[in-house]
Amino acid sequence: MKTFYGKPVFGGIAVGEIRVLKKEEKNVHRSHIDDGEKELKRLEKAVDETLTQLKQLYEKALKEVGESGAAIFEVHQMMLEDQGYQESIQNMIMTQQVNAEYAVAVTADNFAGMFASMEDAYMKERAADVRDISERLIGVLLEEEKKEINADVPVIIVAQDLTPSETVQMDKSKVQSFVTRHGSTNSHTAILARTMNVPALIGLDYEDGIHGKIGIVDGFKGELIVNPTEEVLALYQKKQEEEAAKRELLQQLKGKETITRSGREIRLYANIGGISDLQSVMTNDAAGIGLFRSEFLYLEKEDYPTEEEQFQVYRSVAETMAGKKVIIRTLDIGADKQIDYFGLEKEDNPAMGYRAIRICLKRPEIFKTQLRALYRASAYGNIGIMFPMIISVKEVRSIKEIVEEVKRELTSQGVTYGEVELGIMIETPAAVMVSGELAGEVDFFSIGTNDLTQYTLAIDRQNAALDDIYDPHHPAVLKMIQMVIENGHKGGAWVGICGELGADLELTDTFVEMGIDELSVSPSCILPIRRKIREHD
Repeated sequence: MKTFYGKPVFGGIAVGEIRVLKKEEKNVHRSHIDDGEKELKRLEKAVDETLTQLKQLYEKALKEVGESGAAIFEVHQMMLEDQGYQESIQNMIMTQQVNAEYAVAVTADNFAGMFASMEDAYMKERAADVRDISERLIGVLLEEEKKEINADVPVIIVAQDLTPSETVQMDKSKVQSFVTRHGSTNSHTAILARTMNVPALIGLDYEDGIHGKIGIVDGFKGELIVNPTEEVLALYQKKQEEEAAKRELLQQLKGKETITRSGREIRLYANIGGISDLQSVMTNDAAGIGLFRSEFLYLEKEDYPTEEEQFQVYRSVAETMAGKKVIIRTLDIGADKQIDYFGLEKEDNPAMGYRAIRICLKRPEIFKTQLRALYRASAYGNIGIMFPMIISVKEVRSIKEIVEEVKRELTSQGVTYGEVELGIMIETPAAVMVSGELAGEVDFFSIGTNDLTQYTLAIDRQNAALDDIYDPHHPAVLKMIQMVIENGHKGGAWVGICGELGADLELTDTFVEMGIDELSVSPSCILPIRRKIREHD
């Protein structure tokens, strides 16, 4: 028996046969071609076929992991269609008279190298994406058969790394877990693992010769146990059964109140990225939606979504939730979420730059379009609106002036709208420090712990090299949360948490004791947190 250690991506216990995936190097040779135009047509046909494959992967991911998990395949489509990427391949074919496969391979190396050299952690991750789409394109050009990861027995997939497309193509009925040597906790594959509820480890330096052996993945401790003794195997099989029993027990919590033993109710809402996530919200019995990420409406378009397009989406969500609270965050782009048609200039430090509410206040025509759609949709359900990246009372008052202008316009046009709660996200230390003043301006606070932790600790949360010191449990972060709750309540605002920390079961009791009113988490986390709250004295 031997144990290897890595970083856990998603908890759980998996037992199965280890399958080590060794990716075959594509045999790409440089060949001289006589007819460049003919080769360009061959490339164009291959690009079309690759786009079709990516669209199929998107549809598969949409059904299995929801809109936010599937979004990577829309990103891959955009990267494949990127003008600079395609022109580089085409130029090499025509000027050097080389075959398309070779031109794609060289372009992939160049672009991946460019991304890998960037300081921004999110952009570094794009190196893997450009290699993924290029490998797929080369495979089509070489007329390789599409290979899916299938198995006839329960297996643990072990690999140097896994692309998002490889992850989505796994046969979920047989693949118990996956383990990789590379990757970060914020890579697309890691995010997909969490969405699919697959126990997974990254950063695990496994040895050769483990293929075909029995393995155990402990997604809680971050361990891969190879060739376990009968005693250890029996122990983990029992743990598996206990985990399954816990999941079954959780199902019995559906329909129950999220209330402590002392009788205090905590509103337990869900975070979603689009309409396709609503089924998961219903399945997991969320009391409402605490964070609807409206930027996905913009990310999936090639131009600004119209008021009518936005209205139809917001209305559909409000109607589906049938009177339950739906809190929609206004446009939050910039930093790691870039949209070409916005024409944003490159920034050295985009996480602290022109983003979120700063864009909306500088471009009121975009902001007003979204607000009109939101207020129109409020006539069909219980909608709340929250504004991201706030740092001052002045910003909130500017927002409220625009909101009043929109309401006057709608009234003058005879358009009805409902009562809408207005709130702000507390994501910056500045907002924390003036939360007493901000509370008098809004109906609620929603603490975005991901950015609040990043800004408080001065640590880029997407930089894998800093994972070991990125500490969301840091006393400074927890003291800030406590301060926001106290100041919010004094000013008459209710307070929730919508960041990843809201789903941290180690802190649930702490948040309840702090006086939190609401927690908004991924749908799959609803029932475990409900159980934790119901057990709180």
